[in-house]
Amino acid sequence: MEPEKYEIHFAPLQGYTDWIYRNNFARFFGGVNAYYTPFVRLESGSVFRNRDLRDIAPENNAVPLLIPQILPGNAAEFCELTRRVIERGYTRIDINMGCPFPLIAGKKKGAGMLPYPELVKETLEPLQDFPDIRFSLKMRLGWENVGEVYYLMDLINNLRLEHITLHARIGIQQYKGTPDYESFSRFYHACEHPVFYNGDLKSIEEIDRIFEKYPKLRGVLIGRGLLSSPWMAKDFYKNETKSEIERKKQVYAFHDALLNDYKNYLQGENQLLNKMKTLWDYLLPDTDRKMVKRIRKSTKLVDYCSAVKQILG
Repeated sequence: MEPEKYEIHFAPLQGYTDWIYRNNFARFFGGVNAYYTPFVRLESGSVFRNRDLRDIAPENNAVPLLIPQILPGNAAEFCELTRRVIERGYTRIDINMGCPFPLIAGKKKGAGMLPYPELVKETLEPLQDFPDIRFSLKMRLGWENVGEVYYLMDLINNLRLEHITLHARIGIQQYKGTPDYESFSRFYHACEHPVFYNGDLKSIEEIDRIFEKYPKLRGVLIGRGLLSSPWMAKDFYKNETKSEIERKKQVYAFHDALLNDYKNYLQGENQLLNKMKTLWDYLLPDTDRKMVKRIRKSTKLVDYCSAVKQILG
């Protein structure tokens, strides 16, 4: 297999992969061809969340390629979100029709839109009104059953899209259970656009198996796998082998940079402490559970840093 034939993109995760995290990940680990922002959406009354606008602000982002992701619920929202992104100088936009969280899906957004072909069609129709923008689409196999995505196949194939990323689960599964490779394979063969695979890639061996199984993929989209093993993308391309001690030094430097950047951005020790704790929801999953518990129970920054130093120092 030739790794350079394929791309690795960093999936967005709300609450984790903000601009500070992305910038430091690119600085210390890299190996990723493109980064996506957590989705930008409209609140009631067509109001934009300040944190969304801050996250996509070009002056805040230093990664090689950033693709803002939007979460439209209809054609009007699609146009408004797209215009706001364009105003900030972007020429690539990813459309989220894959978010599985009930609060989003219940509003017929994200994966919750997939059972409604007419709504999907209406929402994506304005895509043709923005000829200078390179759109991509993130979706799942369906919301309640895998047949939903196949009802959309003709529509999808006739859209002007850079690529489609398909998460190999249905929405109601969220991230539970195993990916449905058989249904993904059916989509992969029927889709006329370049396809990215998404779902449960946590090691180089798993990435290799996906590319061996689906050699015509454009690449893979990885979220939780890169949060837990941040060197994975670079290792895939360069086949690097580092010792555990070297890995820990690298993560420690990354952690300290994050801590300093969040300290300059967040207000007060409690905010900073809570933010840093979320890092350990995924990072280094083989860490001794007693040490992770110590991190989560820390009520002072000095105690948190002491626990981290014991793990990584």
